[in-house]
Amino acid sequence: MALRELVARLGVPLDRQPDADPVVTGVSLDSRTVVRGDLYAALPGFNAHGADFAAQAFERGAVAVLTDAAGAGRVPAGMPVVVVDRPREVLGAVAAQVYGDPSTDLKMIGVTGTNGKTTTAYLIESALRAHGRRTGLIGTVETRLGDEVIDSVRTTPETTDLHALLALMRERGLDTCVMEVSSHALALHRVDGVVYDVALFTNLSQDHLDFHADMQDYYQAKASLFTPARSRRAVVGVDDEWGLRLAAEASVPVTTVSTSDTSADWVVARSSDDGTFTLQARDGSQLRLVSHLAGTFNVANTALAALALVAIGLEPAAVEAAMAVPPDVPGRMQLVAAGAARSADRPGSPRCIVDFAHTPDAVDAALAALRPSTSGRLIVVLGAGGDRDRGKRPRMGAAAARHADVVVVTDDNPRSEQPAAIRAAVLAGARELIEAGSAMATELIDGGARAAAIARAVSIGVDETRTRGGADAVDTVIVLGKGHEKGQEIDGVMHPFDDRDAVLAALSAATSGTRP
Repeated sequence: MALRELVARLGVPLDRQPDADPVVTGVSLDSRTVVRGDLYAALPGFNAHGADFAAQAFERGAVAVLTDAAGAGRVPAGMPVVVVDRPREVLGAVAAQVYGDPSTDLKMIGVTGTNGKTTTAYLIESALRAHGRRTGLIGTVETRLGDEVIDSVRTTPETTDLHALLALMRERGLDTCVMEVSSHALALHRVDGVVYDVALFTNLSQDHLDFHADMQDYYQAKASLFTPARSRRAVVGVDDEWGLRLAAEASVPVTTVSTSDTSADWVVARSSDDGTFTLQARDGSQLRLVSHLAGTFNVANTALAALALVAIGLEPAAVEAAMAVPPDVPGRMQLVAAGAARSADRPGSPRCIVDFAHTPDAVDAALAALRPSTSGRLIVVLGAGGDRDRGKRPRMGAAAARHADVVVVTDDNPRSEQPAAIRAAVLAGARELIEAGSAMATELIDGGARAAAIARAVSIGVDETRTRGGADAVDTVIVLGKGHEKGQEIDGVMHPFDDRDAVLAALSAATSGTRP
């Protein structure tokens, strides 16, 4: 698109008119990634202004700079400049124009909420592929363009990258994009320029209060997705007060779903231990579905996913068939080792699971889901992230102590904080519940570094399974907090670390008698 046409469409002035009318072929926020033909978006930052790097962007082939008044004076002479008061707020519209509004050529499905975004997005994307759709996926774990997989840097990309990805999906013939939409992305305008055909809300509970001022601010960020500027219709889980409020306040058509509230448009009417359940509408119509992942919260995720398919036009029979195909959801209730009871010729071993749960509600739900299927002791390993919401740390410890027999507290991503101080806050919450007599936990351990803590938990599980009197008893060890992640950030350095690998190494050492 020609630069003058772009600014005309946006209704903004062009300072420093170029001699020619350059063609803008891309948009970049990072001067280091600019390629020839890009518009360089120079935004104010916490430590520097993007305009300070405009010369480097120009050297790499940028044809113009989008910035604010403060940045305009820092742009070298000779570079065309588009000046707006709040450039971040127009960047989505700019990127959409430059890339030819790619989201309008795709069926767009957005998922937001504190817990369950990743699982629900994977359930939808997996079902659509089973139905024969050509899908893209954007989320916490990865970005997927058909069969190509790219590691994700953040849950929702910057708006420049988002529109470029959507354009690439269109170019490759994909027809649907399923994506996670974080509260950060909504507050920072990362999804501007996209209108979702259907937006989903899973739930809301305490998280990210290091970024949002309070729960009200957090809710308002999420709620902004459910407006005509950002979505056409909504499916809202109403198992919590925030979902009920959103369903009442959303300014787009809403379908509500609940695992228990019979006043919802759809409710889980019957469920079985094997994961099958019936989702019933108020008009009497039904969907017979199966949740392939443990827990009531995954029944809720499955129900939301199914209704997203209904919302984009799939017939009930097609929804049931597509949802019956087991999905692969990395690091979400992921079974690493099945476990085995001891026998006359073989020692036992614990069932080992890895999950991303990193909020109090998610910890509570994950452990509650595993308790009924655990014949032995339930052993949990968890920590809390550094430089993030400190208020949730004791609550996570309390949630762990409420359900698990053994709680091993370890490091998550300490970042710049002292790991021992974070562990102390989690331990304090667990200890308070134990001392009040309200806990299931009988053993509380400061496990220290993550690998050692996982090894200790697995070792306890092996010992319990080996020595327990009941021949069929098998302990469950669940490692919470990092799920799919393949690194651990300590003091500014990202160290390679995968909970799944650590569990397997610990299990091998414990069962072979070569424990560290």
